Amino acid sequence: MEHNGKLYIETVGCQMNVLDSELVVAALKQQGYELCDDPKSADTVLFNTCSVREHAEHKTYSSVGRFKYGKRKRPNLVIGVIGCMAQQDQQTVFDKAPHVDLVVGTGQLAEIPSLVDQVRKTRKKTLAVSLNRKEGSRDQVAGTFESYDPLRDPTMRPSPWQAFVRIMIGCDKFCTYCVVPNTRGPEQSRSPKEIASEVRTLADQGVKEITFLGQTVNSYKHTEDGKQSRLSDLLALVHDTPGIERLKFVTNYPKDMTTDLLEAIRDLPKVARYLHVPLQHGCDEQLKLMKRGYTVDDYREMMGRINEILPGCAVSSDFIVGFCKETDESFEKCLDAVREFRFKNSFIFKYSPRPGTKAFSLYEDDVPEEVKKRRNNELLRLQNEISGEDNAEFVGRTVEVLVEGPSKHAVKLNREKAEAETLEQADLPGWHGGAEPVGYPASHPDENDLVQIDGVASKPRPEISPKQQLVGRTKCDRIVVFDGNERLAGTLAEIAIHDVTQTTLLGDIVTRHVQPGSTELLPIIV
Repeated sequence: MEHNGKLYIETVGCQMNVLDSELVVAALKQQGYELCDDPKSADTVLFNTCSVREHAEHKTYSSVGRFKYGKRKRPNLVIGVIGCMAQQDQQTVFDKAPHVDLVVGTGQLAEIPSLVDQVRKTRKKTLAVSLNRKEGSRDQVAGTFESYDPLRDPTMRPSPWQAFVRIMIGCDKFCTYCVVPNTRGPEQSRSPKEIASEVRTLADQGVKEITFLGQTVNSYKHTEDGKQSRLSDLLALVHDTPGIERLKFVTNYPKDMTTDLLEAIRDLPKVARYLHVPLQHGCDEQLKLMKRGYTVDDYREMMGRINEILPGCAVSSDFIVGFCKETDESFEKCLDAVREFRFKNSFIFKYSPRPGTKAFSLYEDDVPEEVKKRRNNELLRLQNEISGEDNAEFVGRTVEVLVEGPSKHAVKLNREKAEAETLEQADLPGWHGGAEPVGYPASHPDENDLVQIDGVASKPRPEISPKQQLVGRTKCDRIVVFDGNERLAGTLAEIAIHDVTQTTLLGDIVTRHVQPGSTELLPIIV
């Protein structure tokens, strides 16, 4: 049904959530909704949620609480909580926030337009969630988690030139600390033909860089017409799509980092020389308690193949500090692993118990909060030192950069991050907010816990001088800041590096290649 109301949406979490919000907004726009950036003027307010960290849940309930009395003046208002927290908490959302009308899990997001319309008509609370992993067979549960990816909205992307494409949903790894197998359901890979078609559509819209998304993206496996396709096959399939200049994929699982995938990266020039492969800990005892399915030696063997097949490839990692039974000795092993593997950067989390996980029921959360914070900062300081040292190797080199757009504050932001000893690591693997090289923080500092996706695309563009500070990324995913014309956005440029920080390369344009057939420049969503 056509609706002329206004929609406001807030998104917390990972790249999957950002993509989900794009798809939900696209579906609602088809029904006549207008996206706005003022929740007080909206008649539909949605909160797309994360359940991976306790702090993110608290933040969402706090945000939802702002609307507790909103319906007194706006009886037509529909308030919805959607995504991972909705799937995890279900009825509890209504108990904690009785003014919420709609709770929709990750597998029912495609139903949101009809559900919102239904709630507005009946004013009855509606719960739409998938089956729990224990409530049926694998196939039965999988059938309640559906993907509806082809519906897209260009205004909701990190930048006009970058887009996410989900190639699989769910996870079957069942790490003891993680709620994702419950909130995203069983692992299911999409058809290569569907993915290739979506990539072509995005290229026609002016997208230059595609990032494939999956909870364990390199576990991708799909059989069609008697032929099995893996991630290496999928990369080869879309590689020559006209207009696409870069291909990336996150997040990888160490045991599924196969040699054929590494060789595909080597042989396909558009694929980024960057791999996000979480180690999570440098102590085998901790990895066993986490049920990660590999040892530090296994990870070392994988790194050896990466370095042999893809010399110079950047690798980043995730780490959990303060997990159950973590001792000073086991934490020292974690520091040793970072020294050995020299990650480009690491996304560091302090452990927090999550209801519904094995760790929540099996292990005591026995590491004090002050110890978690100290270890977090110590690991971050070590990683920043390594990042700075490795970045310094780029001074004097020329790198190819995909220009994302203007970034007036990029250098200031990155220097502040690098110099602040107590700042927990920012940036999400493979995700950054438009042209600014910062995004949703992996370790959730209070002031940056929310990625807000709003109606900024409908606002007039600011006046910009012909030459200003721009930002882009190298093929090995390093942030580069340089002066140039805004018209470079969406093109490949050669940048000579003359200085670095721990998070950023600083340089000057040498040459540039403007891609033919470029589309009108869209506002950058930040």
